[in-house]
Amino acid sequence: MHPNTKQVILFDENNTLQLDCGEKLTLVEVAYETYGELNSEGTNAILVCHALTGSAHAADLYNDGINSISTNQLPGWWNSAIGRDKALDPDKHFIISSNILGSCYGTTGPTSLNPMNGKRYNMNFPQITVRDMVRVQCKLIEHLGVNQLLTVVGGSLGGMQVLEWAILYPEIVKSIIPIATSAKHSAWGIGLNEAARLSIMNDPAWNGGNYDEQPIKGLALARAIAMISYRSQPSFEKRFGRETVDQIKKQISEKLLESPINYQVEHYLRYQGQKLVDRFDANTYIYLSKAMDIHDVSADRGSVKEVLGNIKVKSLSIGISSDILYPADEQVEIANAIPKASYAEIHSVHGHDAFLIEYEQLNRIIRDFLKNI
Repeated sequence: MHPNTKQVILFDENNTLQLDCGEKLTLVEVAYETYGELNSEGTNAILVCHALTGSAHAADLYNDGINSISTNQLPGWWNSAIGRDKALDPDKHFIISSNILGSCYGTTGPTSLNPMNGKRYNMNFPQITVRDMVRVQCKLIEHLGVNQLLTVVGGSLGGMQVLEWAILYPEIVKSIIPIATSAKHSAWGIGLNEAARLSIMNDPAWNGGNYDEQPIKGLALARAIAMISYRSQPSFEKRFGRETVDQIKKQISEKLLESPINYQVEHYLRYQGQKLVDRFDANTYIYLSKAMDIHDVSADRGSVKEVLGNIKVKSLSIGISSDILYPADEQVEIANAIPKASYAEIHSVHGHDAFLIEYEQLNRIIRDFLKNI
């Protein structure tokens, strides 16, 4: 966990968290970071929601918005959008980034100790939903003294949270910015997640979730599958083509999965897999990817069109031209269904990950939207 990240217990035995699955959590700790200062009215707050393997550490800033001293920790995952004179400016906004329920970066999840028996939950953790995540975030902003969120913004799984915020807590949210996401997870998205989960669960080292050391091969393969969906064919062709690897990279990559490689793209996928193994938890990957699959704003509410049509806040739906995971058409449909919504598109060859890469376009689009809130 990053040294700037704080933790707070928001639910305990006297105030349990009721989950959508019907179970309760008697102890919920949440990791979060803030940048900037909350105004006296409690109305200049912006909530940033992270994606599948993200964390509370969205920016390399101290809580007051000043640049933090660089460490060996992972860099802020949205440094490109948070900072002085960027779309989310700590000189103007009180920016909140929390690690979501079920994750492994300081918030209660499968890696946490079950207070009932003192052992890690592992696969005994209850299945959580995006709505459960948002309920925990709402408790956090209440704890921080926030009366209104100027906007809620996030991409991918983060965008799913954004939509649920406008549905669950319309009295708190002034605007939303869902990016590269879906109103309900598609069969395409579910299929890719299932392939990744099977990669983990078919690794003998997974041991039904009761492992002491990461199931390296399974989790690395899950990441490789995901990384292909996060980019695009033109992106891979432009970056790798049919370039071969040098001998040093070849030896490293072959050691990772004990099988031969020839091409740069193979090395890239193995390298990304190893990076995730070093920083993330396999059971957490299973739980969070399943929460994405469960995501459907219309569940127990009516049709998607009706539910989105009831969102009253100003909205900006952002799509990515080359996104194969959450195609731009899905973002257009979200914008068309929400009465006060507009649509903007990031033009990029980089696929789904463009919301983490195309910072100039992203900053301009979000900054222009916030000017009119």
